[in-house]
Amino acid sequence: MILYPAIDLKDGKAVRLVHGDMARETVFNDNPAAQALEFVRAGCAWLHLVDLNGAFAGEPVNAAPVEEILKQTSVPAQLGGGIRDMATIERWIDKGLARVILGTVAVENPQLVRDAARAFPGKVAVGIDARGGRVATKGWAEETDVMVTDLARSFEDAGVAAIIYTDINRDGAMKGPNIAATAALANAVSIPVIASGGVSSLDDLRALKSCGAPLNGVISGRALYDGAIGLAQALSLLED
Repeated sequence: MILYPAIDLKDGKAVRLVHGDMARETVFNDNPAAQALEFVRAGCAWLHLVDLNGAFAGEPVNAAPVEEILKQTSVPAQLGGGIRDMATIERWIDKGLARVILGTVAVENPQLVRDAARAFPGKVAVGIDARGGRVATKGWAEETDVMVTDLARSFEDAGVAAIIYTDINRDGAMKGPNIAATAALANAVSIPVIASGGVSSLDDLRALKSCGAPLNGVISGRALYDGAIGLAQALSLLED
C-alpha cells in the first residue's frame, strides 16, 4: 500500500480542516513546498494535494504553491480541487502533475472523466467524497442522491487510474477511517481504491491493510502533522 501524505492548500498555506469545514482550519505550514520536501525526504513516494479554495470556486486558486511543489519535488503528485474542464486538466498535466482528481465533475459531467481518462491514460482519478454513503460535491458543500458504489461502478470501463474515497464525517476528526465502507467499495469495483478520511494511528493503517480488500493506498494528513503517526513507521508498515 502507498502512503499519500496530504497537503491541503487554503490561501496559499498548508492547512487541515475538520469535516471539510472551511471555518475550522489549522495552519500547519506557511510554506507548502517546504512541507512537501519534508515528506519526500522522509521517504514518501507520492504526494496528495488539494486546492481547498479551488474546490469551492470551481477553478484553480492555489496554483502558485502547487507549481512550486512540482518544481521542488521529484515524486509524483496528485491534485484535486477546482479541476472541472479539459483545459485545466491538460494544463496541470503539462506542468508535471502525475494525476488529476476529478470530484464534482464526476457527478455533474461524467463524460469529461471518460474523455480525460482516454486522453491521459493513467493520469485521471475520481474523487468520491461521501456522507452516509451519498456523494457530496463542490467542496463537500452540496450533497447529492448519488450513492458511492453506483458512481464508482459507472466508471468501471472508463480507464480511471484510481478512486479516492473520503468519508467526510471522519476527515480531520482523528476518529479513525470508515474501514467497512472503504473495504466494501474496493471489493465492489476493479478500479484501485485509495482510502481517505480519519486515519489517525498506526492501528488504523494496520486495519486498512488487513481489511479484506485490495486497497491501493491511504491518505493521511492531520495525524502526520500532529505526530500521531510516525512517518518512518507508517512507511515501513505499509511496505511490508
